Amino acid sequence: MKKYPYFLANQPEQPNSDLEVKDKYSGEVIAKVATADSGSLARAIDAAAEAAEPMRRLKPYVRQQILQNCVKRFEERSEELALSLCREAGKPISVSRGEVTRLIDTFRIAAEESVRIGGEVHNLEISERAAGYRGFDQRVPVGPCAFISPFNFPLNLVAHKVAPAIAAGCPFVLKPASRTPIGAILIGEILAETDLPPGAFSILPCDREAAGLLTTDERLKLLSFTGSPEVGWDLKAKAGKKKVVLELGGNAGCIVDEDADLDDAVDRIITGAFYQSGQSCISVQRILVHESVYESFRDKLVKKTKQLKMGDPRDEDTFIGPVISESDGERLKNWIDEAIDYGATLLCGGEREGVMVEATLLENVPDHLPICAEEAFGPVAVLSRFTDFGQALAEVNDSRYGLQAGVFTRSIDHMLRAWDELVVGGVIIGDIPSWRVDNMPYGGVKDSGHGREGIRYAIEDMTERRLLVIRTPGVAG
Repeated sequence: MKKYPYFLANQPEQPNSDLEVKDKYSGEVIAKVATADSGSLARAIDAAAEAAEPMRRLKPYVRQQILQNCVKRFEERSEELALSLCREAGKPISVSRGEVTRLIDTFRIAAEESVRIGGEVHNLEISERAAGYRGFDQRVPVGPCAFISPFNFPLNLVAHKVAPAIAAGCPFVLKPASRTPIGAILIGEILAETDLPPGAFSILPCDREAAGLLTTDERLKLLSFTGSPEVGWDLKAKAGKKKVVLELGGNAGCIVDEDADLDDAVDRIITGAFYQSGQSCISVQRILVHESVYESFRDKLVKKTKQLKMGDPRDEDTFIGPVISESDGERLKNWIDEAIDYGATLLCGGEREGVMVEATLLENVPDHLPICAEEAFGPVAVLSRFTDFGQALAEVNDSRYGLQAGVFTRSIDHMLRAWDELVVGGVIIGDIPSWRVDNMPYGGVKDSGHGREGIRYAIEDMTERRLLVIRTPGVAG
């Protein structure tokens, strides 16, 4: 399509075509999308507030049927979704197809969890005064939710907000990333085919000023934001009484211990550092290798990195596609050059042409420089060596981020020590920090976020416990 509407209270509207969406590789405008103003946001929030009660009353099996229908339609439109993602986000087509698979998985998991939202029986008879009392609780929807999603996973990170909201019975208003709004609009097309109550969902590309209502309107009971730490923490400070879930940045560390299978570690780290051009908050950025295997590992990694094909993401063989914008490419190039100026060794890559940045490896980088200390969000990784495993753990922790970490080791002692000592949301043993499956609890600490996603864990945030206490008269302790 050359033009896309937004969705307001379940209905497509095309008041304008103001947002140009570009093919991230060629730079050509591929579509124009309607954008919402503050008045449209206000109407969407009004509709969500009115939909709260009908959504709450939807039986769990009806929510499940809605989600299952979405799974079916995503499967039927999978290649269309992948090709759209490839163009609007610049993802290699093979990676785009993988994200569509995850979109389907996420909605399937939500369909399963929608009929598992239960409560507890509480033993209240803890002392004589509580004799004859019984307690129960159920989980009830928090109400209308506000969602803000990022550009790097335009399908699956939208799914991680939308699917649990439907499972929990919460209406929502979603602002997708302005650089990659089409995936969310396509999800809206499929949601519009279902029997969701009027006002249950709105998907509104808009600027930050209009989106301010998603943070400040008190009728919205939860804000879930995925994006940069600077924006996320600012939104949390303005959110008032509503719950806030933040999935933010990272500069993930990956440890290669002296007993690791180096060929396996190289294969996995290539993926972790360079898939979708490193544009993932759990992309491998800092690689710490035991000194006894450092040179062997480095040489293997450099050789494989040089073999990666960079080019048109629609080519089936492309591994490295464009970064999201020319300004991001320029920033990465400046960070690489700065590291070299400070004495770092360029092992491979390091060049940029427009939005195309070569897969780059550096060593001997001072750890205070942005390419180590900040989130690169591009196809760049930094190698360093360690002698003591405790030293490696301390180096991974020496970051303002704490999302996930990877550890390649065969030592049970080192596995458990990493789990105990790494200040991160998740420790991945025998694999890269970039690994995620969509039903696990996922989120970070420190500047990497607040709260957890993963369908069951998102549903916990989108519901609250409501207690029932029953007294049986005449029962004495």
